[in-house]
Amino acid sequence: MDRTGKDKAIGIDLGTTYSCVGVWQHDRVEIIANDQGNRTTPSMVAFTPNERLVGDAARFQISTNPTNTVFDVKRLIGRRYSDPCVQSDKQLWPFTIVPGKNNKPIVEVAYKGEKRLFAAEEISSMVLMKMKVIAEQYLQCDVKNAVITVPAYFNDSQKRATKDAGKIAGLNVMRIINEPTAAAITYGFDALEEGTRNILVFDLGGGTFDVSIVTVERGKVQVKAVGGDMHLGGGDFDNRMLNYCVQMFNKKYKIDMRTSPKALRRLRSECERAKRSLSSAVETVIDIDSLYEGQDFHTKIRRAKFEELNADLFDKCIQLVKRCMEDSKLSRHQINDIVLVGGSSRIPKVQELVSQLFEGRGLCKSVNLDEAVAYGAALQAAVLNKENINLVLVDVTPLSLGILINNGVMDVVVPRNTPIPTLKVSLFTTMYDNQPGIKFSIYEGERPLVAHNNLLGEFVLNGIPPARCAVPDIRVCFQVDIEGILTASARDVGTGRKNQITVTNERERMSKEEIDRMVHDADIFRKEDEETAKKLLAKNTLECYICNMKSRVTEAKSRGTMEVSVAEDINGALNTVEEWLDETDDATIEEFQAKLDALSLKCRCLT
Repeated sequence: MDRTGKDKAIGIDLGTTYSCVGVWQHDRVEIIANDQGNRTTPSMVAFTPNERLVGDAARFQISTNPTNTVFDVKRLIGRRYSDPCVQSDKQLWPFTIVPGKNNKPIVEVAYKGEKRLFAAEEISSMVLMKMKVIAEQYLQCDVKNAVITVPAYFNDSQKRATKDAGKIAGLNVMRIINEPTAAAITYGFDALEEGTRNILVFDLGGGTFDVSIVTVERGKVQVKAVGGDMHLGGGDFDNRMLNYCVQMFNKKYKIDMRTSPKALRRLRSECERAKRSLSSAVETVIDIDSLYEGQDFHTKIRRAKFEELNADLFDKCIQLVKRCMEDSKLSRHQINDIVLVGGSSRIPKVQELVSQLFEGRGLCKSVNLDEAVAYGAALQAAVLNKENINLVLVDVTPLSLGILINNGVMDVVVPRNTPIPTLKVSLFTTMYDNQPGIKFSIYEGERPLVAHNNLLGEFVLNGIPPARCAVPDIRVCFQVDIEGILTASARDVGTGRKNQITVTNERERMSKEEIDRMVHDADIFRKEDEETAKKLLAKNTLECYICNMKSRVTEAKSRGTMEVSVAEDINGALNTVEEWLDETDDATIEEFQAKLDALSLKCRCLT
């Protein structure tokens, strides 16, 4: 690779079901196709007795290896094992989730004959590494810098876990930006100099739903409000249909097919296909031979039934849009453009409900639903890489930030949808006479009680001089930087004594040692992948040579330029090696090359 040129910065849409990568080049964003020629790559990682597979290769073999093919890991990252969402999802996944250190969900798979445990960050890093390699092969240079997108409603733990995944993948994560914000950049980039436009981005993907309202004006993209649900997307629609079909199967045959991961995976794949089909057809068929215990499954699914099964989820999307509108303080008539993003936005009922909310207005479908987020991320990466692009992004805090006060109540210091960077100050004091210190517990979330919100960190301000309660003047400062990273400090005005914490949620994040270990493992995986690729190349070269020589022998025989005995001798040698290829799974590069050299010597009369 050429490593002499200017460092490139890429934008990565790390999706629940598919990921996409783009780069600013030749004065435009280029979405980069993978080695299969596809512009999106499945966010899947598979482990086999011989190798690790990422992307399309993992997807191709999922039906035969469901328990060791990991997907939807974005639904795990930054969460606790005890999270109800994790417990619900694990019932439908064919792979195994177990509790790990600090209540982290851990993926358990079999790899090369051994049980292996991987954190969600590690699986995500494998997908990010794949996107990095796709970009490097296209650009023919090393890539280190990247902007990675996350759902707008990802909490602090999930954003930081995503940054950790980027670090494990060998990336310098220049910035984490929200997916709908990236999509708004994509749509509004050409209109940056055309006056003010208010854009609503409706982003319904495979695993998350986001809605953002963004104002674009003269080179500035200002996020007004964000909302959404980080556990609502196309996968949930698939699950509703899956549950419906499982109930039909169990009722008809009086057996429980949920005990078979392979049967569930086959049925899930058909449900996903049926969902996609129903976006253009009013009826489709799910037909699977010998689904479980020799029993076939056949049923018709009408679009109306699909909409009935998911009616409450569709309605939830609309309610979240309404809430975001209220937060933005903009009316429906002040929204200039309604932009649909994400594969699940193709669902006709979803489009109908969004249009109805805006009194039948037309929806913008000019951006590529699958590539818009990566496109915007690539634009932001180019800005941070000091390319000549006139673009300023002002984002907001997706969740309120506050401090625990009496009776488990959260006192909000930074309300949600506050533009960042920001600095907010709040006043506190002691609760009883001669109190020597105050413990500050910092939370994020929208519920009044901290028990329902997410604990970010804690720190203590000690050394408060003896005084009656409520006399000391303690000023708490919340400073949120451009990436949403919070630094909280407390100062006793009377003494000047101060303490602060940069919230990192170390209890739930991986330690430096764990990250270093995963970086090391990722390098081992990369080398193994490179070795596997070399083996496949050597094997393919040998197979192509055999095919080519067989054709030449046939041509020589037909022209009468080769004796029959010589032709039979060469064909015999070619067939012997071909049979060896069929029977050998673990040959080395050297063995492939030795066979090729021997055949080349045998076939020298044909070259």
